[in-house]
Amino acid sequence: MPIIKSAIKRAKQTVTRRNKNIGIKKSIKSAEKAFAAKPSKDTLTKVQSEYDQAWKKGLLKKNTVARRKAKAYATAKSAKVKLAK
Repeated sequence: MPIIKSAIKRAKQTVTRRNKNIGIKKSIKSAEKAFAAKPSKDTLTKVQSEYDQAWKKGLLKKNTVARRKAKAYATAKSAKVKLAK
């Protein structure tokens, strides 16, 4: 365990950030599973929203989010999901 006051604070912040990041990742995975089980306009929107949120919070990089969203969109297109223009 850290002894220095700033190191103690840093350890607490690390735990808090880790828990927040794990929560965001779980919500992304659950949205992906829902989309994979039943591709629809609503589930696609949810997946894209989760990705955007992860990018905004700094959890995923911009190009990673773009690649994953494109893959989800392609899956929806191949599943013949009606999408708004």
